[in-house]
Amino acid sequence: MLSINNLSYYLGGRPLYENASLHIKPKDKIGLVGINGSGKSTLLKIIYGDIQPSAGEIQKAKDCTIGFLNQDLLSYQSEDSILDVALEAFKDTLALQEEIDAVLKQMETDYSDQVIEKLAHLQERFEAHEGYTIKAKAEEVLEGIGFQTADLSRPLKTFSGGWRMRVMLAKLLLEKPSLLMLDEPTNHLDLPSIQWVENYLKSYEGAVVVVSHDQTFLNNCSETTVEVSQGNLTSYAGNYAFYKKEKVAREEIQQNAYENQQQMIKQTERFIERFRAKATKSNQVQSRVKALDRMERVSEVVRDEVSVNFKFKFTQKSGRDVVVLDGVSKSFGDLHILGNAHARIERGDKIALIGANGKGKSTLLRIIDGSEPIQGEREEGYNVIKSFFAQHQLEALNINNEILQEMAQAGSKKTETELRNVLGCFLFTNEDVFKKIKVLSGGEKSRVALAKTLISEANFLLLDEPTNHLDIQSVNILTQALQQYEGTFVTVSHDRLFIQGVANKIWYIEDQQIKEYPGTYDEYVYWRSRQTPKPEKPTETPAKKETQPPAGKTISNNGKDPAIKSALREKEKALEKLEEEITRLENKKLDLENQLASPDVYENEAHMQELNASYARLRREEEKLSKEWETLAEQIESLQGS
Repeated sequence: MLSINNLSYYLGGRPLYENASLHIKPKDKIGLVGINGSGKSTLLKIIYGDIQPSAGEIQKAKDCTIGFLNQDLLSYQSEDSILDVALEAFKDTLALQEEIDAVLKQMETDYSDQVIEKLAHLQERFEAHEGYTIKAKAEEVLEGIGFQTADLSRPLKTFSGGWRMRVMLAKLLLEKPSLLMLDEPTNHLDLPSIQWVENYLKSYEGAVVVVSHDQTFLNNCSETTVEVSQGNLTSYAGNYAFYKKEKVAREEIQQNAYENQQQMIKQTERFIERFRAKATKSNQVQSRVKALDRMERVSEVVRDEVSVNFKFKFTQKSGRDVVVLDGVSKSFGDLHILGNAHARIERGDKIALIGANGKGKSTLLRIIDGSEPIQGEREEGYNVIKSFFAQHQLEALNINNEILQEMAQAGSKKTETELRNVLGCFLFTNEDVFKKIKVLSGGEKSRVALAKTLISEANFLLLDEPTNHLDIQSVNILTQALQQYEGTFVTVSHDRLFIQGVANKIWYIEDQQIKEYPGTYDEYVYWRSRQTPKPEKPTETPAKKETQPPAGKTISNNGKDPAIKSALREKEKALEKLEEEITRLENKKLDLENQLASPDVYENEAHMQELNASYARLRREEEKLSKEWETLAEQIESLQGS
């Protein structure tokens, strides 16, 4: 369908691509990956024709149409409603509709057979184009990616850039080009919308090429992975997870071949040097010199992965309670976000706040921060030092500062060497640290702002969509940094792999209440799948009527009978005590496991048997307490539903 042959493209004298080739077949589902700056977006622009290559050619079939979603579309404006903008995907069908309307107008005065025949012919073509269903299709796609029905008649210009980008995505999906190219489509989508797009792309009839930092999205949408690296395009016959495993295996083979070749080259060079002056060996020397000249050199493996090898420290530890919300209500006109809601953030909590756009995630983050006016009480704990990262923080960077200067102003009192080490982990190395903020890309500014946030000596972080505009490598770096972070944080994110990697609690807003699942994201998804599903549109205002709370731990019990409230409080206290006891037993078990791991223990058989007996006893106690915890949790669930 489309072939890229011997493509070369030079950027400021640097080869971004050099003799690269790629063949895209109909129905291919390709994930395009590579480190930041490797040229992924540039390749899409070359294919689309926005950029001309320095050398090589791109051949495509005559009937091949290309649709391209890129970040430049953020600036697109229109007075038309978003439904009308999406319907522009059916321009040929709309043109037929206009012809039909004109003929119907003509028939008000002309009933000739010729006019009637023309109308019949147009209506037949209109029906063949499925013209009677295009509006329903457009509404389905727009609502699938997060718009409410009432939004469809609003002018495009009244929406923010992110929502306008969704409209352009809907238009592209409705156009159904032979080749659909998507550059970071998940940046402007919430989780329900991302999952809807994933399902849509799986059954998409044409070919798809996706650039995304969302590894879960790539795994679910792609069947082939193409890596952009060192000017080449390398294909892997599987999704992103397959690519990561296969790449390790390929690099191991390549590195072994490189080392073996280097060893052979050294031996050959030593032979040449040793016998160069001996006439009796001249033929052999010349033969080896020619062999070296003809040899196709194996490249050494250049590792793209970066590991964070330092810990983010702060000098002051917060109290046990970081922030407590009590009876909090928040509305914007008729849109009610929270109603008499309660929540508690404790030291060490790693909370991911998830849900559809329009549910109030960013609003709740500002309430936790104390920067959003509320009805109710917000109490901040002892010794809490906050740092808030959001996309508007990028605008707060001093554009005239160099990166190193900007980092020095974060208040961490780190030396220049320490700051350089931090920046190195965020992919700013050597002379990069002297770049002015004003010349950085959006992703580079995000990395600077994130680095500033993480070294700010804060013991409580608030992170609003921190993975937006980061590439996969940068997301992995942020994940490692937060895994090492010893403080407390709340993050809003739609990146499922990121959430799974950093969060130990999941929060979501439902029925104007803040609800909590005390576990990882994968555990939450499994638990949620076992509940009776409740229909929910991504941006719908939460229903006001009482509904059955989920089985997860809820942080709200308002509106209940006093006796039930009292019983619930008692059982929640008992549950807390059980959790403390289980934690104590787990610590004892861990201590015994460390002792049993020591070779010295096995020199004293009696001591070893004693330790084994103690360990078995602790396991039995832990199992007993775990069953008690489950029973008590079920009783609490029952009371919460009363």
